[in-house]
Amino acid sequence: MPGMSAAVPAFGPALPEIIMALGTLLLVLWGAIRGERTTGQVTIGALAVLVIAAVMISGQGALKTSTFNGSFLVDPFGRFMKLCTLAGSAIALLMSSEYLERSRANRFEYPILVLLSTLGMMMLISAGDLIALYLGLELMSLSLYVVAAINRDDVRSSEAGLKYFVLGALSSGMLLYGASIVYGMTGTVTFAGIAAALKDHGSIGVIFGLVFVMAGLSFKISAVPFHMWTPDVYEGSPTPVTAFFASAPKMAAMALTVRIIITAFPGILSQWQQIVVFVSIASMVLGAFAAIGQRNIKRLLAYSSIGHMGFALVGLAAGNPEGVQGVATYMAIYLAMTLGTFACVLAMRRGNTYVETIDDLAGLGRTNPAMAFALAMLMFSLAGVPPLAGFFAKWYVFVAAVNAHLYVLAVIGMLASAVGAYYYLRIVKIMYFDEPAEAFAPMSPLLKTVIGVSGIFNVAFWLWPAPLVGAAAFAAKSLF
Repeated sequence: MPGMSAAVPAFGPALPEIIMALGTLLLVLWGAIRGERTTGQVTIGALAVLVIAAVMISGQGALKTSTFNGSFLVDPFGRFMKLCTLAGSAIALLMSSEYLERSRANRFEYPILVLLSTLGMMMLISAGDLIALYLGLELMSLSLYVVAAINRDDVRSSEAGLKYFVLGALSSGMLLYGASIVYGMTGTVTFAGIAAALKDHGSIGVIFGLVFVMAGLSFKISAVPFHMWTPDVYEGSPTPVTAFFASAPKMAAMALTVRIIITAFPGILSQWQQIVVFVSIASMVLGAFAAIGQRNIKRLLAYSSIGHMGFALVGLAAGNPEGVQGVATYMAIYLAMTLGTFACVLAMRRGNTYVETIDDLAGLGRTNPAMAFALAMLMFSLAGVPPLAGFFAKWYVFVAAVNAHLYVLAVIGMLASAVGAYYYLRIVKIMYFDEPAEAFAPMSPLLKTVIGVSGIFNVAFWLWPAPLVGAAAFAAKSLF
C-alpha cells in the first residue's frame, strides 16, 4: 500500500543455503538436458556444492544473528551441526557411486535428491519458528522418501520407500498438530515468543502440544516409541542410502530437537524433562535388547542407531549447557563411527554381489586382517570401550546427567550400554574365531580412505579431544 514500507530481509546469513538451492537448480537443468550420461558430472557438482556450503558456513565465525523476522537463525550451535550434516551427506554421497553403478541404479537424480534433503536439513537446523521448522522438515523428508526407493527395480527398496513415506506422513501430521496447539496456546510461532509466553508456567494445552511435537521429532531421530520404520527401511534401502539415513538426517533432527526444547520451552523444564527421560530410557533399552537376535548387519545397525539416539538424549535431559555440549560431542563421534562402519558394510562384496549377513564376516581376521581390525575397532567404539572415542561420547552425556541429579537415567544408560556390548563383541568373535567364509573382493581406495580416517579418529580422539569438545562447548553456550 502507498506510504507503507516493508523491511527487506538480510540474505547474508542464509547465503550458504541460497547457494545450495541455486546449485541444485543448475544441476537439475544440466541433468535434464544431457540425460543419464551426466550422472558422474552431477555427482561431482553436488559434492562441490556441499564443500562450498561448508566453507561458507565455516567463514561465518562466531556470528550470532537472525533474518526473515527471526525465522532463520545463525549461531555457533547451528554452525557446528550443519558442518556435521554436510560431512555426513558428502561422505555418504562419495560412498554411493560404486554400489549404485554395480546395482545399475545410478541415476543423476540421486545426488540432486541428496542435495535437496541436505538443504532441508540446514533449514531445519536454523529454524527459529514453527513454520520454518515444518518447511525444513518437509523439504528434507520428501527427498528422503524418494531416495529410499531410488532402486525402482528392487522390491525391497520400493517397500522401504513406501513404509517410510506412510509412517513419515503420519509423524509429520502429529508434529503439525502439536505445533498448531502450541501456537493456539501461546499466540506466537517463534521460539523466542513461545519461551516468553511460558516464562512463568505452562498450561496443560501447551504440554499436550509439546507431546505431539516431540512425537514427530522422535520419528525423525528414530527414537522409541516411533522407531518402527527404522529396521525395515535400513534393511530394504540400498546400503549407501542407509548410510546416508544413519548419518546426516540424524544430525539435523537431533539439532532441531535440542534447539526447540532448549530455546522454546525453558520455562517448563520439569515437564519436558520427563518426556525426554522416558524416550531416552526406552530407546536405550530397546536398542540394547532388540539387536541381539539380528542376523542382518543393516538391521543390527538400525537397532544400534535407535540405542545411540537414546544415549544422546541423556545429555538433552540434563537441560543445561553441559548436557547440550554432551549431545553435540556425542553426535559428532556417532557420525564418524557410523560412516566408518557402513564403509565396511559396503566393502562386503563377492564379485558383483553385495552380502549383508553377519555370518558373511566369518574368519575375516584371516582373509582380510586390515578390514577386520578396522571393523573390530569400530565395534568396540560403538560399544563404548575405552579408550576409543565411543567411550568418551557416552562419558560426556552420563556426566551431564549425573551433575543434573538424573542418577537413575545414568545408571540405566550404563546397564543398557553393557547389554548392547554383547552384539558388537559377537561380530568381533565371528570375525576372529569362526571358520573363514569366502573372501571379499578388493575394496575401492575411497572406502579404504573412509574406513582409515574413521579408525584414526576413533583411536586418536582420546589423545587430542580439545578441538571437538571445545567447539561443542562453544556451540552449546550459544543456545543459552
